[in-house]
Amino acid sequence: MGNVHRVIVDGGVEEARKQAVTKHDRAVVEAAHQVLSDEADKVGFTYSGFALTCLPHKLQDEDVWRREGHNLTMVLQSGVSRAGQSLGLPYGSYARFILLFLQSEAVKKGSREIELGRSMRVWLGQLGLSIGGKTYRMVNEQARRISGCSLTFFADRGSKEIMRRGGFVDGSITMTDVLSDQPGLWQDRVLLNEEFYRALREHPVPLSESALRAIGPRSAMIDIYVWLAYRLHALTRDVEVSWPALYAQFGSGYARLRKFRADFTNGLDLAMAVYPDAQVVVEERGIVLRPSRPSVIKRAPSVLINR
Repeated sequence: MGNVHRVIVDGGVEEARKQAVTKHDRAVVEAAHQVLSDEADKVGFTYSGFALTCLPHKLQDEDVWRREGHNLTMVLQSGVSRAGQSLGLPYGSYARFILLFLQSEAVKKGSREIELGRSMRVWLGQLGLSIGGKTYRMVNEQARRISGCSLTFFADRGSKEIMRRGGFVDGSITMTDVLSDQPGLWQDRVLLNEEFYRALREHPVPLSESALRAIGPRSAMIDIYVWLAYRLHALTRDVEVSWPALYAQFGSGYARLRKFRADFTNGLDLAMAVYPDAQVVVEERGIVLRPSRPSVIKRAPSVLINR
């Protein structure tokens, strides 16, 4: 389709929709349009370690998850219940959305104490999660897993520990109160783990909430967007990233590089649709990252793109 953002700005979203041939093309157009139309883009935050590694995308049989990124390794371990049973590892888009909320609130307020209650429910709703029924059960399950697990980050140089067996939170995230209009009977606040909060405070990555909303519950594409938001604006020259390197970071669950490459390219299309200033070129040996403006900037007025 060419530059979808230019088509939308110059010819209007209906023209871009006409040019969208496949379901994937249509998803890219709608994501780009949603981001360009949002004049009040808000900023969220995540720890830079999650731009180089990631949580599982699907339910895991194992209780330990290890991922390697650029000069960084993350080891995530499941917690256990009172009965000594594994709680399981957090995974998927719901776990990511919960963690993004906690991290964003901590950075904005300069405190590791986070108020849950209505604020978290509203934030999840703004990202397109209609709270209730199946969604409630899935969010609650991921909250339990996040509350129980521990994590360690290692730097490549001499296997130095950056975060020593920290966790995400001290205590537990009580979703019953988060999803209720009634006064909380139990915990209505949660403390980010001190080690995790320190790492987040020292190395935050700003993200566009409009971009996250446009991506929706697509965990792999959330990871690609976060990665681009972290790497592109800091570059001073073009950098090539090989397909094997991308596979090592993002390819969990793929038995073959060829299949991963096709799906990653589609995910990259959507991530770039919500990051209009991203400069990335797909080549035979891998992709080329080029210095780009940050992902969170003011957009053109919507009158120009809703024609």
